[in-house]
Amino acid sequence: MDELKSNAHEFTVTEISQSLKKTVEDKYGHVRVRGEIGGYRGPHASGHAYFGLKDDKAKIDAVIWRGVFSKLAIKPEEGMEVIATGKLTTFPGSSKYQIVIQHIEPAGAGALMALLEQRRKQLAAEGLFDAERKKELPYLPQTIGVITSPTGAVIRDILHRLDDRFPTHVIVWPVRVQGDTCGAEVANAIDGFNAMTPDGPIKRPDLLIVARGGGSIEDLWGFNDEIVVRAAANSQIPLISAVGHETDITLIDYASDKRAPTPTGAAEMAVPVKAELVNYVEDLGSRTRNAQLRTLSNFKDRMRAVAAAMPKAQELTATARQRQDMATLRLGNALVQFVQQKRSKLGVLAPRVSANAIEQKHKNLHDRLNTLSARLDQGLKQPTSRARLRLEPLAKSMTPAFQRLLDKREAVLQTQTKLLNSLSYKGVLSRGYAMVLDSEGQVSRSATALEKGDGVTLRFNDGDVGATISDAPPAAKPNTTKHKKQVKPKLAKKDDAQESLF
Repeated sequence: MDELKSNAHEFTVTEISQSLKKTVEDKYGHVRVRGEIGGYRGPHASGHAYFGLKDDKAKIDAVIWRGVFSKLAIKPEEGMEVIATGKLTTFPGSSKYQIVIQHIEPAGAGALMALLEQRRKQLAAEGLFDAERKKELPYLPQTIGVITSPTGAVIRDILHRLDDRFPTHVIVWPVRVQGDTCGAEVANAIDGFNAMTPDGPIKRPDLLIVARGGGSIEDLWGFNDEIVVRAAANSQIPLISAVGHETDITLIDYASDKRAPTPTGAAEMAVPVKAELVNYVEDLGSRTRNAQLRTLSNFKDRMRAVAAAMPKAQELTATARQRQDMATLRLGNALVQFVQQKRSKLGVLAPRVSANAIEQKHKNLHDRLNTLSARLDQGLKQPTSRARLRLEPLAKSMTPAFQRLLDKREAVLQTQTKLLNSLSYKGVLSRGYAMVLDSEGQVSRSATALEKGDGVTLRFNDGDVGATISDAPPAAKPNTTKHKKQVKPKLAKKDDAQESLF
């Protein structure tokens, strides 16, 4: 028993782990495993994706490194049945084996269609396919942006069809239309065209066409990418999708503003036929000219009819001319009769307007004026005498009444004068008091209102004296029994008019 123990090779944990790792990788360096994705929560913060592949009896841990994950055309989703291509390896830290996936694809067309339908419902629920979001195509775009492969037959078909119908300026944005990077490149092209400005070095297109030829569902899968659908739905430029044949449906067809069955059909949708437009314009011009000629002819016919129905100018004035002739005849006879009447009337008036008649008329008027003047003088003298007799008694009684009124007013005035003198501040000043005025001539009512050095005016009953405030103590009351030196202050004469103390 001891010999058996001594002959057995001893491995360290690391050695046995490395040996197992090498054995598994050598044996299963390239495998394809079919199973259902489980435990998928999206890529890790590091960018790697960790999940499991399982069937009804077993489960294998799986990992997709960050560099591979970003290039996958179809990203893993929970519950998706896929065929994963990669290699088996072990993770020594937990004694587990796992598959490192290099490529992933749905397990059959049915799985792809189920995934496509699931994604379509999800994006439709967000409103990306709503009819309200779709824009009208411009009738005659000046610039068309085409997103497709620059080397395929699609771009040649589109350019050829545009030249046949209406030659238009075309800008091609080259992209891969198949493979892992197809979706990202198409989305970037749509966003790039929308980022252009109308007045930039490259004019912004008026219409976009996303085009690709036919292929299998796997070949067209890049146009089912979510970023492509969102870019098409958010495009401010009207977009036509022309991916695959008429029976091929991709998610970009739902988000685009118009779907064309083929790339050639997209070119036919984009522009009208120039020859048809020219013919249509010429037809409109011809119809307009004919309508104008018919209108002018109708106006001429109506004018001729109106002119024929109108009376002639001579007929309009015939009656007036006849009336004028008759009035002219009557006027001559009337003038002769008028002169005869005036002459007869003058013969009657002539004797009445002779010089003697006029002189006699003037004398009569003068006599009448003298008579009226005498009567007027006599009439004026009589009222004046009567008025004087009435006014003399009133004048005698008015003189004593006026004197009494004056005496009464004088007594009231003397009373008011005495009251005013008793209230005047001058009466206070006459009793030996003085009033202090500040530099502005206002009455100082408090010692705190004055400061040292302020100039003041002392107003006495007989005049004003200037003074300056100092800190000297008040002077002692003088002895009136001693000799007093009379100092005559310099007085400033004031008006004796009554002033207010306040």
